[in-house]
Amino acid sequence: MGLAHNIVGIIGNVISFGLFLSPLPTFYQIHKKKAVEEFQPYPYLCTVMNCVIWMFYGLPIVKKDNILVLTINSVGLVIELLYLTVYVVYANDRKKRVRVGCILLCEAVLTIILVTVAMLWLHSHRVLFVGITADIFNIIMYAVPLAIWKKVYDTKSVEYMPFWLSLAGLSNGICWTIYGLLQFDIFILVSNGLGSVFGAVQLGLYAYYYFNGTKEQVKKPSQVQLSNQPSGAA
Repeated sequence: MGLAHNIVGIIGNVISFGLFLSPLPTFYQIHKKKAVEEFQPYPYLCTVMNCVIWMFYGLPIVKKDNILVLTINSVGLVIELLYLTVYVVYANDRKKRVRVGCILLCEAVLTIILVTVAMLWLHSHRVLFVGITADIFNIIMYAVPLAIWKKVYDTKSVEYMPFWLSLAGLSNGICWTIYGLLQFDIFILVSNGLGSVFGAVQLGLYAYYYFNGTKEQVKKPSQVQLSNQPSGAA
């Protein structure tokens, strides 16, 4: 069981790493244009906080035998901060740069508060407190594609919903759900199980509008916003 748990976790790390890298073409275009245009950084800022909380959950002082949760979220945090660095460098409005900085500062303060509370006052309920907090952020991240669903519904087109990215998002949720089941980690299981449901619905939506929607080309967004970033344990 331990071997299977590790194998699934490694596969989950690989899938999640691929999803973390999925916005690279977007940021390459930003680099080429030397401007962020209408690109919004908020999903990436949310992912930063999500990674930080799951890194904390993966530490042995909170939950033992969760090193694979710690590794992928550590890598994800570095990648997200690099994305935000590119955004700040090419933001053509000082207000945008200040806004990103202020949000990151607030996230740092919130992290310090959560860690302090968990370490000093919640010795016997530390796993519960951190796990619930991580699940809240994870569910928020899995709910991000809802905006894309609305766009698909409004346009009756799947131009805004890349198939392979949607499939990878579903695979990511399923993989981490299995990981949570193998050693019954309720917090990994709940949020990623829900993420798997979201992913299945998204693919179902894709299939419906691929066969029944409009075949006309619609204007694609100038940048691909975060719609399938790995979440939670992933």
